[in-house]
Amino acid sequence: MVIMLVAVFMLFVVGAMAALSIDAVTLYTARSEAQLAADGAALAGARTLANSGMTSMPTNALLALNAENLASIVAIQVAQSNSVGGRNLAAGEVTVSYPNAGSAGSGTNPHVTVKVQRTDVPTFFARIWGSTQVTVGASATAEAYNPSGANALGAVPVAPICVKPWLLPNINPNGITAQIFNPVTGVIQDPTLLGWNNVVAGPPLRARCQAGCGALPGPLTWRYYPADPALANFPPPNAASVQCAGSAGFTPYQLSVAGCVQLPIACNGAVIIDKTPHPTRNLETESAVNCLTHSTANQGDSVDPASVLPQPFQFLSGADNPVVQAGALATGADVMVSDSLVTVPVVNIGAGTANATDPAQVIGFVQLFLNPDGAPVTNVPPYGIKTTIVNLAGCGTGGIGVTPILGNGASPVAVRLISP
Repeated sequence: MVIMLVAVFMLFVVGAMAALSIDAVTLYTARSEAQLAADGAALAGARTLANSGMTSMPTNALLALNAENLASIVAIQVAQSNSVGGRNLAAGEVTVSYPNAGSAGSGTNPHVTVKVQRTDVPTFFARIWGSTQVTVGASATAEAYNPSGANALGAVPVAPICVKPWLLPNINPNGITAQIFNPVTGVIQDPTLLGWNNVVAGPPLRARCQAGCGALPGPLTWRYYPADPALANFPPPNAASVQCAGSAGFTPYQLSVAGCVQLPIACNGAVIIDKTPHPTRNLETESAVNCLTHSTANQGDSVDPASVLPQPFQFLSGADNPVVQAGALATGADVMVSDSLVTVPVVNIGAGTANATDPAQVIGFVQLFLNPDGAPVTNVPPYGIKTTIVNLAGCGTGGIGVTPILGNGASPVAVRLISP
């Protein structure tokens, strides 16, 4: 009798231990997979909001709505590409929401929350208790943070990396206002700059972005002061890291344009202007930009022509995109990341002032899409780089002394997980 009782008892003990060891590990793994799916989807949704331009035009409700709709599609696609408990998530198992939509500051700091839940994860030994399936879920919230709303959001500045060594004076190329940013508050003075481009010469005349120099009588519209890579702010990357056609023999300045300068450039930081005359600077910039954007053969990435505000910005892959050439992406496919997307600092030098003095103070950042028609820069009139403005991020002096949020890649709109 004792042996029988012990045998029956051990059966339940062994079953319980098996259920605990095998099923618990299975459920823990599925839970981790669900969290990874939620994290990746939330970050993808927030990156879509950042690239859409909505944080630079926070009062445009229709742009925000369209950007959220696009972000939901992207987030669901990313979540569905993840396996949870042995199979990929279905569309109905992913929900996307915007918890701070409509609240103060939500335009420059939108949040996206992704919840994933699978209700039919199978069990193994736990079936002896009649439990054949369990529910596994997770959630994550990410934000796209633009410091232009610093007065309402705690004055936290940003410090993006891969910033190009072009220091733009605080002069509005649109001409509607004198300045791009208010140097004190960081407020974007002319939100209609979003989407401004100089692909065509005009009319009206739209200055293309090109180098200025110390010999100029003063700062000019859309003429940048080059930063010297030999100085502290923009150290050139290793030549081996610059993988694009025609990069052999690039100068340190060209390497800084065509590659990624890993040193963060912070809001309110000091940058040093290169005032040494460089007669070939625009030619050097031309070849470096064409190399960076893979547009030498007229097949670079481009801005989707359907991206007309209030539609969010979208970008199309060109035939010379290395990912396309590797066969991983089709020509003309939507892309969220492109080498043509760059960030340049705006310094506190305005129209009508004397020529620049060192050091200059960074008061904001402009994110540009270079060669937005996919065609290369050419050394014929109108000279200079073709650009489309896709984001604006002002700093504001309220952030002086505050630890900045480190940027991620070529965007001044920082994207990060804020939960869990």
